[in-house]
Amino acid sequence: MTDRDGIFAGDDPFAIAQAWLAEAEKFEPNDPNAIALATVDASGMPNARMVLLKEIEADAFVFYTNYGSVKAREIETAGKAAFVMHWKSLRRQIRARGTVTREDGPKADEYFRSRALPSRLGAWASRQSQPLESRSALIREMERITAEKGADPERPPFWGGYRIVPEEIEFWADGLHRLHDRFRWTRSAPGAPWEVVRLSP
Repeated sequence: MTDRDGIFAGDDPFAIAQAWLAEAEKFEPNDPNAIALATVDASGMPNARMVLLKEIEADAFVFYTNYGSVKAREIETAGKAAFVMHWKSLRRQIRARGTVTREDGPKADEYFRSRALPSRLGAWASRQSQPLESRSALIREMERITAEKGADPERPPFWGGYRIVPEEIEFWADGLHRLHDRFRWTRSAPGAPWEVVRLSP
């Protein structure tokens, strides 16, 4: 596509996404890797929340969470998810949707060990998305876990990653007079060739 140049140039959407994120890290004041993650429950009711994207792999987007959380339960039921990553500073966004699999092995262990100790202990202490009696109850549980797990807690069996393998990715950049630039990448299945089309603003 002859007019797909500049920030949209390239044959690999994941490389483009990595480049956009790297640029956003220089300008976005807080959490340039934040994504609005969308899931649906068993009845088809949608849900959305902000999470932190931890890696853009060669063929997937990876984030981590508690497997008992609402988002995790909805992902496990549907097997699919979508997200949007928006940078006000760059006036750009990326949208993606596809299938989801767990990242529950050595890579998840490695990432868990890289987190600050209070965050690792907090992962053990929090029953994410479950009703909580009070903040003081959470603090007491954190103190109990700290005494029990010590300075090097292992990754909880109920905590790990999810890998979103997209079948569709859209790159959007703000344009003059709201004549935005949009390019949608689609493929029939993971590993299949990508097709790219320009979309109207």
